[in-house]
Amino acid sequence: MTAFQVPADADRAHSFNAAAAQYAANRPSYPSALFDALEELAGRPLAGARVADVGAGTGISTALLHERGADVLAVEPGEGMAAQFRRGLPDIPVVRGSGNALPLADSCADFLTYAQAWHWTDPAQSVPEALRVLRPGGSLALWWNTNAADVEWIAEEADRARHFFGVDARAEQTAAADRLKADPSGRLRFTRRDVRWSRRVTVDTHLANLGSHSFFLVCPEESRAAFLDEEREHLLRTFPDGMVEETYDVFLLVAIAP
Repeated sequence: MTAFQVPADADRAHSFNAAAAQYAANRPSYPSALFDALEELAGRPLAGARVADVGAGTGISTALLHERGADVLAVEPGEGMAAQFRRGLPDIPVVRGSGNALPLADSCADFLTYAQAWHWTDPAQSVPEALRVLRPGGSLALWWNTNAADVEWIAEEADRARHFFGVDARAEQTAAADRLKADPSGRLRFTRRDVRWSRRVTVDTHLANLGSHSFFLVCPEESRAAFLDEEREHLLRTFPDGMVEETYDVFLLVAIAP
């Protein structure tokens, strides 16, 4: 199959708006152990805390923060994603904005969270914004679901996607975290925690999840369909009952604001 050249980050970031319903229906959630780790590293519970969930998308992480008892405000730059958020979570407020220019008051948040979203920001802007919005002692928390690279079928699928798209999503996310650790302000010190979890889904759900990632969404429809058709064949050889065991490593970074 011929490799496809993925467009620039800006195009990829905007691509989610047209696929918001697909994203909401098929993307994985997060395990409760992630939020246990977040509370431990932050040194305070989410219950009763004021939380701004930035790059909230369709509200997957926002809903879980709300369930933990947090007073959550979602911040989302994309019109399509924000519209899907409002349909799914009509009782949780969402405002338009990005991590590079937060539409929030100074020192208003106990937690500032980014689920699958920090790598779309420019840390030269988003770090000062985080420090402005967090209260002293508040926590900046970043996390990503990443495919478990030590699971053979997952590694093989990632290799095929990397060959076709020229994109390594896990490497991109790790690079974003590494850039943050070199924070030019020198005011943030991150602690990392990894959490493994899994979910069992149909082949159709797995492929729809795969197809909701930005490097698929910006791919020409014919090429995308051909790639996913081939993946279906690979998956059914590995999972002949049609049920896929997706395994994830969530890596969490938490820093306390001075």
